[in-house]
Amino acid sequence: MTFEHLKKLVDMMFVDDGNGGVQQRYDSVDPKSLNPLVLAYIGDAYFHLFVRGRILSYEQSKVQVLHQFSAQIVSAVWQDKAYRGIESMLTEEEMAVYKRGRNAKSHAPRSASVAQYHSSTGFEALLGYLYLMERSERLYELAEESFKIISRAMMDEISNKK
Repeated sequence: MTFEHLKKLVDMMFVDDGNGGVQQRYDSVDPKSLNPLVLAYIGDAYFHLFVRGRILSYEQSKVQVLHQFSAQIVSAVWQDKAYRGIESMLTEEEMAVYKRGRNAKSHAPRSASVAQYHSSTGFEALLGYLYLMERSERLYELAEESFKIISRAMMDEISNKK
């Protein structure tokens, strides 16, 4: 993004409200009507923060290790595994949100297959939806179970390489 593009976006998004603040465009957020990629954007941020908090149980001094480990855990490949592990726990409503995210048009990175990337987008959309719906207990339950699934799968993968 160029500086000119950024400036145009700021001018478009942040309008002075006349009282020294910034005028809001929306009074509320309806997660049910948001683009699933927006839900995934929020869910991705939530899961990143959740994982970063959880790995402090294992390492507290080496920031580079924390970063590399958390980046691995939140990758599309591992999120796809997490989704497959929690799929049976989901309600109909949650499955519908996941499918909206999975089916959203997006471009997969080289580090994951197209199917894994779409699955991880659905997973993130589900987390974003629960976050915006303020369903904190359910969000924590699914994020914690996902973390456990990923941790076990990583340990199994490392054990099988020995």
